[in-house]
Amino acid sequence: MSLRIVPSRASSIVDRSTASADEKIATEIAIAYNAVQMQKPNVLKSRKGIKRMTELKDGKRPLTGRFTGSASELLEAINVSIGFDKRLWRQDIEGSLAHCEMLKQEGIISENDADAITAGLATIKSDIEAGNFQFKTSLEDIHMNVEGRLRELIGDAAGRLHTARSRNDQVATDFRLWTREQCGETISALHRLIEALLAQAQSGLYSVMPGFTHLQTAQPITWAHHMMAYVEMFGRDIGRFKDAKHRMNESPLGAAALAGTSFPVNRETVSRALRFDRPMANSIDAVSDRDFALEYLAAAAITAAHLSRLADEIVLWCSDCFGFAALGDSFTTGSSIMPQKRNPDAAELVRAKTGRINGSLLALLTVLKGLPLAYSKDLQEDKEQVFDAADNLQLSLAAMTGMLQELQHNAPQLKIAAGAGYSTATDLADWLVREAGLPFRNAHKYVSQLVLTAAERGCTLAEISLNDMQDVCPEISEDARSVLHPESSVMSRTSFGGTAPVRVQEQIDKWKEKLKCLKV
Repeated sequence: MSLRIVPSRASSIVDRSTASADEKIATEIAIAYNAVQMQKPNVLKSRKGIKRMTELKDGKRPLTGRFTGSASELLEAINVSIGFDKRLWRQDIEGSLAHCEMLKQEGIISENDADAITAGLATIKSDIEAGNFQFKTSLEDIHMNVEGRLRELIGDAAGRLHTARSRNDQVATDFRLWTREQCGETISALHRLIEALLAQAQSGLYSVMPGFTHLQTAQPITWAHHMMAYVEMFGRDIGRFKDAKHRMNESPLGAAALAGTSFPVNRETVSRALRFDRPMANSIDAVSDRDFALEYLAAAAITAAHLSRLADEIVLWCSDCFGFAALGDSFTTGSSIMPQKRNPDAAELVRAKTGRINGSLLALLTVLKGLPLAYSKDLQEDKEQVFDAADNLQLSLAAMTGMLQELQHNAPQLKIAAGAGYSTATDLADWLVREAGLPFRNAHKYVSQLVLTAAERGCTLAEISLNDMQDVCPEISEDARSVLHPESSVMSRTSFGGTAPVRVQEQIDKWKEKLKCLKV
């Protein structure tokens, strides 16, 4: 296909008066892709690349034989994945070493070839670690880059490494290894976050604060009790990542393209070498599903939601309107125009990154929806979603841990706020049930009338005289006033999981011990 180029018009590189429909389509694709070319480093180097993308080029394919023509640069642009899947280099080499050793043990390749392959892979590993490895877009992906360099190092023996293996089971194995490792790193990060929350809880064991429902003052609680709520949430997140890690710990290697292999491979040997529990039982499933990545993303999205809720509260607490807590200089920024500002940017960005992580989950769900078995190139779109979500989750966990380590709660302000909004009204109703024997619904009605009276007078419940209280409910005695103080309210709630300091301390101690037993 030959296109007429109009250099002076960046938005229309084809003379549309003479261009065919195919030429117009190719040009629009080129222009659209050029807009996001920064996501594919070294694929397009300038706007002149647009012209080249619409033509056939003389470049070589990494896999030839079936093809007589060269690939379009458009194909290279959409097909090349080395820009992001080079992150799998360590897993790719680890899997290749295990596969090579098995091929040698089973007599599928010679010992001399296996030794050469092993030495060559060790050299490649060292080169990558030292930053001396040249990743080539012409070789498409991490697998062909490693194999291509191996061939340069040891010659034709490199070609024997791919015996009884396909890129389909190879990439599935690499990606499982990477995601499994990421689950472990996330669990460790959650451990550190929970430790920071436990320290916050211990420091505020007796600091009374308002508990909210509908963001309206509800009942007095403690700062420690509030922090421990997040400990429970993040503890369940650890459980989700552990479950996902356990379920994904099966080896796809040996499934080959989709149907298995005719070579006498020992999949159990490879599985053990890569610390998998077992080989995957169905070769089609092994290469075609990415539910392990979905599970990781789902756990990440739930964790991000928990982080977002905590981040949002930190933003509120640090505002002048609340004044419940303060962040230091490490996690706040100033304003370009307002000298007085101290903005909780780190918390705001943790809150925002939740949408990004949710988007990765939805994107991969959409990729897999309606995808016929077995492998399709659509699955190349799995890794960027997981990589991006993992990076942002790790950053968010680290940032939140850092904020909690320096967050200072304002106990006097919390105490004032805890007594506002008639927060002990429920305590008075409970007293009427417990001491006067009233049905709770009757007690609720009487206390509601007293709240209305206090609101009309602009006073607290405790400031209403006993006579006025008894006019509404004769069963109220002077003893009832003892429950109208936030501290008394908090101390009285001794049920399991309640806000009484004695119960919260039990939970703090329990979690400190639990963290010692939670192994990654």
